[in-house]
Amino acid sequence: MVWDNLNTHLAAGLKRYEAEHDWLTTVRLPSYAPDLNPVEAVWSLVRRAMANTAFDTPDDLDRTLRRELRTIQLRPHLINGCLTATDLTLDPPTTLKTSVTAARAEECERSHQSRQQL
Repeated sequence: MVWDNLNTHLAAGLKRYEAEHDWLTTVRLPSYAPDLNPVEAVWSLVRRAMANTAFDTPDDLDRTLRRELRTIQLRPHLINGCLTATDLTLDPPTTLKTSVTAARAEECERSHQSRQQL
């Protein structure tokens, strides 16, 4: 799970859920780092596919949005591309969740800082 720094992700219920599910690995992104968030690349693909489309009804919009998200879901190379753009990877689960997550978060932070300097 990749979390940006939205304040709702700090809620006690989410922290408790994370602690109770050792199969769940989380990566917390630094503040103001949309370039490190894979969902931004997903939305970019969706926006591109839906550009210049006039929807007759909200249902048409909903149906098209769901279709585009499903298209991405069924094409692993698109998802991998969204991850590659962020330097994140899909690693196998580990029992060292906390230390791996902390190390990955630090790595993301360093990567983000170096990108900002460019």
